Amino acid sequence: MWAPEHEIEPAALDQLRNISALPWVHGVRVMPDVHLGKGATVGSVIAMPDAVSPAAVGVDIGCGMAGVKTSLRAEDLPADLRGVRSRIERAVPVGFAAHKEPVDPARVEVPTERWRRLWRSFGDLDRGVQDRESKAGCQLGTLGGGNHFIEVCLDETDAVWIMLHSGSRNIGKELAERHIARARELPHNRDLPDRDLAVFVSGTPEMEAYRHDLFWAQEYARLNRQVMLALVKQALRESFGDREVGFEEPISCHHNYVAEETIDGRTMLVTRKGAIRAGSGDPGLIPGSMGTGSYVVRGLGSERSFYSAAHGAGRRMSRNRAKKTFDSDDLRAQTSGVECRKDTGVLDEIPGAYKDIDSVIGAQSALVEVVARLRQVVCVKG
Repeated sequence: MWAPEHEIEPAALDQLRNISALPWVHGVRVMPDVHLGKGATVGSVIAMPDAVSPAAVGVDIGCGMAGVKTSLRAEDLPADLRGVRSRIERAVPVGFAAHKEPVDPARVEVPTERWRRLWRSFGDLDRGVQDRESKAGCQLGTLGGGNHFIEVCLDETDAVWIMLHSGSRNIGKELAERHIARARELPHNRDLPDRDLAVFVSGTPEMEAYRHDLFWAQEYARLNRQVMLALVKQALRESFGDREVGFEEPISCHHNYVAEETIDGRTMLVTRKGAIRAGSGDPGLIPGSMGTGSYVVRGLGSERSFYSAAHGAGRRMSRNRAKKTFDSDDLRAQTSGVECRKDTGVLDEIPGAYKDIDSVIGAQSALVEVVARLRQVVCVKG
């Protein structure tokens, strides 16, 4: 554990004990941003040699981060950033909104064959989502709501960055929920301490079907972020007229996903739910909240952590509690200096509802090294 036990809510500790007691589990690693989740805690890494629990991945399969450093500097940005925010919001649908037509891959830097491969395999997904192809196509390149965001940030040298957080949208959620329900009905899962921890076992048709849909949704989520990043880059270019804006190599990382990796000398299925891979040299993005900054990191390859690190600040209170605790005046105060929504519609995302990001980073100094600290100047939320 990289979180002090006394700081973990009792219900989350119970979840961790239930997970570690599963007969298929090789080991559990607990990140410093750990908190209560559905079935499995958010901020946990679970290694199993011959099984996987869909709840240990999360319902937003492939949720993660993307970011890129630009050639712009703080002094290049206008004093009033409302125009930049508006351009981003016009380019990328947020909340329940979607594109009217699927985005043309030729204009968003996605290789055509990769795009075609994704859609060719749609027909092999769970039959329950076969009528969702049109919706999934129009949702590719959209943000969603909740804790998803698009930000313009500055690092310590005043260089401008773009950073965004999103996942596999509704199609990934539907696939996850269908497989979690199917796993609950399997005979080997009937006596579990928590039915939400139901697993699929290797060598079964249920496992093969889940893995196919899981990896499809992870690819969809990665492409979703890639398309959005291209749209935001274009919006930023348009904000500066004829001026050329350059971009470095982007960073992309899942933090709700499954990977087949070698752990303690054995091939394992590793689920990271609210955790990033932090192998030696792996680039990563660890966001705070909409007013507290974020980190660009590089993995140190810790075997003890199953090559993992935290995915963000992590919530310290539920959404309902946040709405009861804070008001719009608190939100305006806590997001001072950030061009963003400051209405009650995003009150559950107020910085005070999250753990301190600097403490989370400090608790995992053996897992990652800091490359840059970012502070938001624009934040777009659904």
